[in-house]
Amino acid sequence: MSPSILSIGTAVPSTIIGQDHIRDVFRGQPGLGRLAPRLIGAVFDGAAIDTRHTVIDELAAEPDASTPQTDAPVFYDRAEGRILRPGTGARNDVYVARSPDLFVRAAEEALAGAPGITAADVTHVVTVSCTGFFAPGPDYLLVRRLGLAPSTRRLHIGFMGCYGAFPALRAARDTCLAEPDAVVLVVCAELCTLHLRSSDDPDAIVASSVFADGAAAAVVSSRPAAPGSPVLDLDVLETVLTPVGEGDMAWSIGDQGFDMVLSSYVPHIVEENIDSALATLLEAGGIGVGDVDGWAVHPGGRSILDRVESQVGLDEVAMAPSRRVLREYGNMSSATVLFILREHLEGAGGADGDPAPPAVRRVCAMAFGPGLTVESALLTRRVGA
Repeated sequence: MSPSILSIGTAVPSTIIGQDHIRDVFRGQPGLGRLAPRLIGAVFDGAAIDTRHTVIDELAAEPDASTPQTDAPVFYDRAEGRILRPGTGARNDVYVARSPDLFVRAAEEALAGAPGITAADVTHVVTVSCTGFFAPGPDYLLVRRLGLAPSTRRLHIGFMGCYGAFPALRAARDTCLAEPDAVVLVVCAELCTLHLRSSDDPDAIVASSVFADGAAAAVVSSRPAAPGSPVLDLDVLETVLTPVGEGDMAWSIGDQGFDMVLSSYVPHIVEENIDSALATLLEAGGIGVGDVDGWAVHPGGRSILDRVESQVGLDEVAMAPSRRVLREYGNMSSATVLFILREHLEGAGGADGDPAPPAVRRVCAMAFGPGLTVESALLTRRVGA
C-alpha cells in the first residue's frame, strides 16, 4: 500500500486580527518615513487577506473585557497605539509558552479524525517549526502530552520556512515504506507574528502584511484506509533549487526577533522556474499538467498565487483553495499547505459554492522557501473501499 495521509487537523490562536485594523496600526506608527504609510496601505490592502490569527492578544481590535490588563505591554501598547520592540529572548519566551497548545490541539484533532488510529498506534513523531526554539522540543512535548509510547521515534525539522511540511511528509513517507505498519504523526506549528515589527523596510512591511500563526497535523500510514474514509496517497515528492534567489528569500536571527528577507523579486523567480520544477514532479508521476485535478499552492502572498496561476495556465477554481486559506488565515508558514490539503482531503477543493469534486482525483501541492527552494508533491485523493 502507498503511504497515505489519513487525516489532517488544524489549530489557530483565539485572537483574530482584521486586515484593516492591523493595517491602520502599522500605518500609524511614529517615526516612519514620508512614503512608508502609503506603502503600508497599498501592501496590506493588496494582500488579499481578510483575517489572521495571532498569539499576541494585545493586537486584538478590542481587549478581552474578562481578562484584567495588569501586565505591562510587550508587543503593543494600546494606550499609546505604539508597536513595541521586544528582544528575541522575550519573543521566544512567548513561543515557548504559547506554541505547545497549538502543537497539541492540531495533533489531537488529526488523531481524532483518523479512523481506527489512536495515540497508542503512533510509532513516529515529526515536528516542524521555524519561528521559535526550546528543548526538549515539540517532538518530546507531543510524546508526553498525548501519552505516546516512550519508545516513539522523534524528529524535529527546524528553520526551513514555508516549505517545511514537505520534508516532514517525505520523512513520514519513507518511514512507512520501510516499516509498513508505522503510523507517523506530522505536526507543523508557526507563530510568525512574534517577529513582526514596525519598519520602513519594504521586506518588513510585506512580512507584516501576510504572516500569521497556526498549526496543522497529519497522520501518515501505509495501513489500509477504513471503508468510506478519504485519504491522500503520497505518490511523489520532489525538491528543486532555483538558479537564483538565495538572497531574495531568507530567514535569520536578529536581536529583535527573526529577520525575514522577502524581496519583491520572489514572485518573478517563482514564475521563471515553476515550469521546470513542475516538470520534474509530473514526469516522476507519469502525468501532465492537464491530468491534475486539484492544486494546493502555498500562498506565500497573493502575487505568488497570481504568477503560478498565470504561468501554469490554471483557472480560478484550481486556485480557490489556496486563495481561500490566504483570505481567512494569511500565511502561516509551514502549516499553511496542510490547511489547503485538508480541503482536498475532505472533498472541498473547489470554488465557493461549487459541487464536491469526484472521489478519486490527482492533487499537486507545492511551496516555496529560502534558497529559493521549490518543494512539491503529487497526491491521489481516494476513498477507502
